[in-house]
Amino acid sequence: MRSFTLVALVSALAAVQIPARVSAQQPGTQTPIFRGAARIVPVITTVTDADGRLVPGLEKEDFSIFDNGKIQETTVFQSSVEPFTVVVMLDKSGSMTANLDRLNLAAEQFLLRLLPLDKGQVGAFSDKIQLSGEFTSNRDSLISALKELQFGNPTRLYDAINESMAALRKAEGRKVVLIFTDGDDTSSRLGMGDVLERAKQEDVMVYAVGLQSEYFNGQSQVRSRPDRGLKRLADETGGGYFELTKTADLAPTFTRVAQELHSQYILGFTPATLDGKEHKLQVKMRGAGMTARTRRSYIADADRLGDTR
Repeated sequence: MRSFTLVALVSALAAVQIPARVSAQQPGTQTPIFRGAARIVPVITTVTDADGRLVPGLEKEDFSIFDNGKIQETTVFQSSVEPFTVVVMLDKSGSMTANLDRLNLAAEQFLLRLLPLDKGQVGAFSDKIQLSGEFTSNRDSLISALKELQFGNPTRLYDAINESMAALRKAEGRKVVLIFTDGDDTSSRLGMGDVLERAKQEDVMVYAVGLQSEYFNGQSQVRSRPDRGLKRLADETGGGYFELTKTADLAPTFTRVAQELHSQYILGFTPATLDGKEHKLQVKMRGAGMTARTRRSYIADADRLGDTR
């Protein structure tokens, strides 16, 4: 596979700088981010086949990028592994009490698959929102921090996503929130629309894992379903949404998210218009049976593009 080294996926920007040279990349390694000269809109893309399997080995010619419905020249194509910074935020409200051990083990599977240049924090939400502290690449430290997270009631889902994005504000490169919940938001100050707007403005990719579960609320047996807004949040930001009915599927799903983040293609194009408006993005595939998943919009704002001299 050909690979171009992407540079400066600048946090809170909709476009980044790239170098004009090719860099060899060994499979399974990561390329550190450094500065270049040309500016682009980054289009991070996950490709799956008709059976939902990740598709490796694609070339630039397999992709077509559309900006507000108009095809663009793909000026950057990268298929090597880029580092990311992630907040793993877990629902530890009362409805999860019986499943906390399984949830922690599933989150461990994700953390164990972080590569040396990836960084993460872990967090939990209920009536309060907790974060483990500084971002780190130390997987043992992150797994240990999982055990310190407390549970309670009720469920501040969207406030938790917002706090996760706040923690990512100064991160460079790909910024990811991996959120897990088994129910609706019950007490956030912010709504899904507020969180979605921030994710767009700050270029954050949201992965959401939802679990349908049954629990006793003190009076009767209750069946919960994850908040309906999570799928839209994941779809709009180019992440992924997974809704589960069995706790046994938690670990494989967290593992799948790690695999996706290490299997994404980074495309880029130079925008023709810098009008400060939100533009619709779409990626289409040349091959039959393949689906491209990416964020659905970007802000064509000159202030976000930086100095190109």
